[in-house]
Amino acid sequence: MSLTVNLYYTGKNGSAKRFIEAMINKGIVAKIKAQPGNLKYDYFISYDDPETVLLIDSWINQEALDKHHASEMMQDIAALRDKYDLYMKMERYQDDNTSHEDDHFLRT
Repeated sequence: MSLTVNLYYTGKNGSAKRFIEAMINKGIVAKIKAQPGNLKYDYFISYDDPETVLLIDSWINQEALDKHHASEMMQDIAALRDKYDLYMKMERYQDDNTSHEDDHFLRT
């Protein structure tokens, strides 16, 4: 059962964008994407609020996410979040692995 976490990072004066640049430049994003069980780790800039960046973070299961949260990278991420003075909001979604064959929008 896969799960997806949407993290919204909001700052001021471009700090959220600088946070992402630091995550990429320090190699943290590449390390996360290489972790076993990571399905997606992508950032998006909000059209409605350019001071907010969305991270879509998907994992194959809770165990893989727990291992990520227990990794040393989390300390680096927290330090960068503090450095750039970001507010964070989280949404969590879990795939129930049920078939959606009757959904017209999924038909080919």
